[in-house]
Amino acid sequence: MTNADDSNTAAAARPKAPAKDPWALPDVSGLVVGVLGGTGDQGRGLAYRLGRAGQRVIVGSRSADRARVAADELGHGVEGAENAECARRSDIVIVAVPWEGHAKTLEELRADLAGKLVVDCVNPLGFDKQGAYALVPDEGSAAQQAAALLPDSRVTAAFHHLSAVLLQNPEVESIDTDVMVLGDSRADTDTVQALAARIPGMRGVFAGRLRNAHQVESLVANLISTNRRYKAHAGLRLTDV
Repeated sequence: MTNADDSNTAAAARPKAPAKDPWALPDVSGLVVGVLGGTGDQGRGLAYRLGRAGQRVIVGSRSADRARVAADELGHGVEGAENAECARRSDIVIVAVPWEGHAKTLEELRADLAGKLVVDCVNPLGFDKQGAYALVPDEGSAAQQAAALLPDSRVTAAFHHLSAVLLQNPEVESIDTDVMVLGDSRADTDTVQALAARIPGMRGVFAGRLRNAHQVESLVANLISTNRRYKAHAGLRLTDV
């Protein structure tokens, strides 16, 4: 019989597994990416950049005809489909719909998004004479609302701080910014980081669990103020990482 002291000594003698390299990310080049809200500025920009990088992309819209027109305009092999078909055919689905239609869209697509990796990039914002300001959803953030509405999906949050103007500009070769990625599964956040890295100049950086999405979403209000003051298209860079 082995006593407790012997067991503890044996456990202490076993070498620890090496820490995982945080930059050892999976190959996502073969995955199909759907963009819900792909006919809006942010969605179009992300679809364009990913398609230009060689990713297979499907833009979704409530109208299949509208989605196909947008896809033809984007080129680079981007396809267009009605939202439900876009969700069903995709491995990763980016949610880039307006905040006002966020909950309704996800409720309607709950079955089609089951089992999918969902990336929410929606920013709940209000606007008044003083400019943009952050809204606080009952669930805490848009991403947490998505997780509540999609219990059979794997929800992450990313791509919040990107300039739609730069994303859609074909003369801009590199989007020099970091993408803060949040989620509760390392495998999922690693996948989203790798997807961000497909776009030249862009880097995905893990930024915490989904419960921390509110402050990331709300930071967009500050960036809007910065861009208006300096007539810029500011993004983010994280130092010492």
